[in-house]
Amino acid sequence: MSVSPQDVERIARLAGLDVDRETLTTLTQQIGRILEYVSRLEAVPGGAEMPDLLHRPPLRLDEVRAADLAAPPGSNAPAFRDGLFLVPRLLGVGGDAGPESEA
Repeated sequence: MSVSPQDVERIARLAGLDVDRETLTTLTQQIGRILEYVSRLEAVPGGAEMPDLLHRPPLRLDEVRAADLAAPPGSNAPAFRDGLFLVPRLLGVGGDAGPESEA
């Protein structure tokens, strides 16, 4: 099985990657070698049985979607107050009181 630069370009676009011409050439060669290796592995007798591919779930559509990676910083913080992340004091640094005891 061979892969064309257009195939790699399409995959990169779907993954949201910006690939320049030089990198596209390198990726095309690398992916081609990977596919060649996998096809040789499939030809080895006595390998693992392939799953029934006729009953696999449907694939999602190939479409470019924006990644929803933006989240307010406080939503992932265990303690967040007045725009600051609150963390426990390090042992031996400052007083014994943690950030919760500060007013």
